[in-house]
Amino acid sequence: MNSQPIEHGGNIYRLAEELKIQERKVIDFSICVNPLRVSKKIKAEIRKHLKYLHNYPDPDTKRLRKRLAQYHGIDMETILCGNGSTELIYLIARTLKPQRVLIPAPTFSEYERAISIAGRKEQSAQIEYLLIKAEHGFKINPDEWIAVLQRGVNSTLSFDMIFLCNPNNPTGMLVKKDAVLKIADAAREMKCYLIVDEASIDFCTDESVIKEVEYNPYLVVLRSMSSFYALPGLRLGYGVFPKHLIARLKEYREPWSVNNLSQRAAVIALKDKVFRKETVKIITEEKKFLEKSFKKLGIDFFNTDAHFYLVKMNNAQEICQQLKTKGILVMHCADFYGLDSSYIRIAVKSHRENAILIKALTSMLCNYPASQEIS
Repeated sequence: MNSQPIEHGGNIYRLAEELKIQERKVIDFSICVNPLRVSKKIKAEIRKHLKYLHNYPDPDTKRLRKRLAQYHGIDMETILCGNGSTELIYLIARTLKPQRVLIPAPTFSEYERAISIAGRKEQSAQIEYLLIKAEHGFKINPDEWIAVLQRGVNSTLSFDMIFLCNPNNPTGMLVKKDAVLKIADAAREMKCYLIVDEASIDFCTDESVIKEVEYNPYLVVLRSMSSFYALPGLRLGYGVFPKHLIARLKEYREPWSVNNLSQRAAVIALKDKVFRKETVKIITEEKKFLEKSFKKLGIDFFNTDAHFYLVKMNNAQEICQQLKTKGILVMHCADFYGLDSSYIRIAVKSHRENAILIKALTSMLCNYPASQEIS
């Protein structure tokens, strides 16, 4: 198991230092953040509350949980907020200490690392990977998952936790709500926790299973406000848990992990319908632009339900390095279990930034074959 931290992109500081340029001049396609950036309403709220930084934050995040409960139509007592959803991933692993875990591959690497660290002082957890394949468009088959779960029933091979990133990162592929619930029902029968990470589901919210948690004592749903609301610097995420888990999780969490400004910004973000509508509009338009440009350049890409693309290219590593020299960051996916060095993840950004990327790729692909056929 990989217990070493993996960079998820976003290290504009290192590249700016290497190129001797200002950080703001780096164009970062390696992180999936709203190209509209932070809304004016959030900025105004933050400015208004700077004078209260001498106060400790509310350790119960009561105002924020109440707003989240209203937004989703759920019980606020099932909500736990964290310093980004990643904190909650580690908290779940530390609290529940699973012994045998099923994880798709490729997917977000922090699931594996959290499980590895949680079991380091005791018996190490066993992780089994369920490979999702490029030739199938990286689609997850719920029946295949259920078959793997049932294989271990009444044996030492039984699972006690599953992670499902939906839409998946880095592939962008969504598992439909009915299919997720099918897996969740099977997990409940086997007393196995299903952790559904919906960090990138804001563009397909109808497929969320967040309201189903109250009906399934083995279902957990995680959400992030970093990406859609462009708040990774404030670190804000939350989870919806079966009530019987809340007290146990609180025993293992650090106090005051969600700061004052994060709590205020999140409350305002949830009220800002205009910002959400404009975000969906911009992302939809720019996805069309990128897909048209990829096709024109002969770059193979996978269909996505999120605001990023997984592309497959010859000489991907060289392409990434050349882009860096131009102050452009993309995510090379060689470190993802289940992928190789020919994959790159590219976020959807503003039209100006997307056009700069396409222009740079056009210039580079004069020297390299554009893509490898996706079998």
